[in-house]
Amino acid sequence: MSIFLFDSILALALFWVAWQSLTVSDLFRAVVLFIVFGLLMALTWARLSALDVALVEVVIGAGLTGVLLLDALHDLDG
Repeated sequence: MSIFLFDSILALALFWVAWQSLTVSDLFRAVVLFIVFGLLMALTWARLSALDVALVEVVIGAGLTGVLLLDALHDLDG
């Protein structure tokens, strides 16, 4: 029962973070929400026992892409 509850909360959190990152007007907040989405996706992949995909999601999806987006945002504010 508690695993179903955790998976349900994770699915709702994924949906909420995705929706917020698409509808927020502040670009910095959108990038941070994108990084959070990547971390939640990595947790989802880990729950599905796809640890290699989860690791790649953390490194590329949340890490590298997040840093590149934050750098691009910094250059825009320049």
